Amino acid sequence: MALDPVSDDSLADRVAGRIRDAIHEGRYPPGERLVERRLAAELGVSHIPIREALARLTDEGLVERAPRRGARVATLTPRELEELSSLRTVLERFVVTRVQERLTAEEEKKLRRMVASMRRAAARGDYRRVLDLDQRFHERLWELADHQMLGEVVTGLRGRIGAFLRAATAALEPEALERHAATHDELLDAILSGDAEAGCAEMSRHIELATERLRGTLGQADPDD
Repeated sequence: MALDPVSDDSLADRVAGRIRDAIHEGRYPPGERLVERRLAAELGVSHIPIREALARLTDEGLVERAPRRGARVATLTPRELEELSSLRTVLERFVVTRVQERLTAEEEKKLRRMVASMRRAAARGDYRRVLDLDQRFHERLWELADHQMLGEVVTGLRGRIGAFLRAATAALEPEALERHAATHDELLDAILSGDAEAGCAEMSRHIELATERLRGTLGQADPDD
């Protein structure tokens, strides 16, 4: 049986996925140039899917493109940090109220196991694993909110939120990594309390702690260096 030909769109999707993963894993740090020729050679594809993939990642907010400067991994400006933090707070407080109405005992167990894995990863200093579980924890809360339009909004912000979480995790000192992981148990406790005000307040605090870590790091590096 003949195989269906691979479309340019599906190839660009796969290329975007590979670059996205590399950014999330820190292999391409914020501000690093993404040279089409080098990426094409590394991934064994032509320039066309690379260009399309970078355009998609630009739409997601993971990549910045400027005339005559090419593409770079996006960096957070102070204004973008404050805007993203305030928007996350509004959206995720809403998520808390939705999840409080829908969380089952089985889903609670899954979230607890996720946090337990995060705390073990933090104890051994595995930043990459902590980041992965942090993202999965928040994404699972968005899914449990069971709100289609919210899901569409979050999909558009996923790249920027991922960059926020990655930068916030990287800003942690090793001894603070375990404390950060533990805050997810505290957040889950507040959600399970059934008290909407307490749950929303804990979510606001959770986001503000990460935002505060990043405020002190922005502007320390010049992406043109």
